[in-house]
Amino acid sequence: MIEAKGWVTAQVGERYAGHNRVLGVIASLLVGLVLLDVYLLPPQSPWGLYVVLATLALAGLLLLTRRLLPDGQLKASLELVLLLVYLVFVCWCTGRTDSPFVSAIYLVLMATSLTLGRRITYLMAGLAVASYSLLAAGESPALWSHIPGYLIRVFPFILIAHVGAILAGETEAARAEVERLSLTDDLTDFNNMRSFESLALQQEKVARRYRTPFAICMLDADNLKQINDRYGHLAGTELIKWTARVIRSNIRESDIAARFGGDEFIIMYTDHDKEQIRPAVERIVRAMSACPFSYDGNLIECTLSAGIASFPWDGDDLKSVVKQADLAMYRSKRLGKNRVSLAESERDQRAEGEKLQVRGEKLRGSVAQLDGERTGIHLGKRELPR
Repeated sequence: MIEAKGWVTAQVGERYAGHNRVLGVIASLLVGLVLLDVYLLPPQSPWGLYVVLATLALAGLLLLTRRLLPDGQLKASLELVLLLVYLVFVCWCTGRTDSPFVSAIYLVLMATSLTLGRRITYLMAGLAVASYSLLAAGESPALWSHIPGYLIRVFPFILIAHVGAILAGETEAARAEVERLSLTDDLTDFNNMRSFESLALQQEKVARRYRTPFAICMLDADNLKQINDRYGHLAGTELIKWTARVIRSNIRESDIAARFGGDEFIIMYTDHDKEQIRPAVERIVRAMSACPFSYDGNLIECTLSAGIASFPWDGDDLKSVVKQADLAMYRSKRLGKNRVSLAESERDQRAEGEKLQVRGEKLRGSVAQLDGERTGIHLGKRELPR
């Protein structure tokens, strides 16, 4: 259940920080080459002084943008435009279209494609073509008077921009897939615990800020070992997948579910305490008990034990609430399994024990009888009771 949550994925600012470091290296190399050219081959005109002044202006503007603007698309775009303008001016001073620095414009286009995406890359390519046309304006005869020759000169700008944009798209897709795999349990397609912890800690901050509750539910399959022993470990794997399907079908999109490990799962319900989400967890327990899964021609039954704790009553942070929910889940197992327990005192839990029976009794009265004829189980999304 990995969703497109921006604060789960790698932060955009961190990626642009890396891009900006690369741009800093590119700018340093270009400036160094230009100054080396001015030093070794000083022109017989004041253009050398103008190039030095332009270099100092570029350095000042880059330093200003890095101090005033945060890492991001705007900053990277502005720096690349400054580099392109600087290169065009240097080319104008050192031979225009015959300048040895014309090819450096390709480097700016490639850097744009790898950092700013396809749309801005094409805009930068158009700007590069316009700049090259400006450099050719003073030639005699004008370069565009010979259309085929002009197209051959400017086509590499468009080609490099297009190829770079394609490569950047493939790289971004691969990065997103690697990130998804790093945050997803490959067996259930739920969040793994790394992803769950990131999501849950953010929700904890929200709960503290607005003084709202959240509940943690721990669920564990009751008879995984028996199924493994009788049908083999592949059947146990199918049990874990089936449990994930039952959980997914009975929670909201806003709930955060993860595979805790083995056959144990964890769910975070935001804006609800343990009493409010208890019917929703009972629905999961009931669905699991009433819906056996098929494996190798056999219908295999399994039940769940669940425990619920909520913030701030059962703990003052996420870790302590998870611990209390885990203890409540093991209390369900001690009381006979196939039931839901709340994080509370042992005496109160024993008093609730009979109400929480699934087999042979009703589950809190409002849940249908499960022995005998099986009741229909809703496997679609529902809203929790408010």
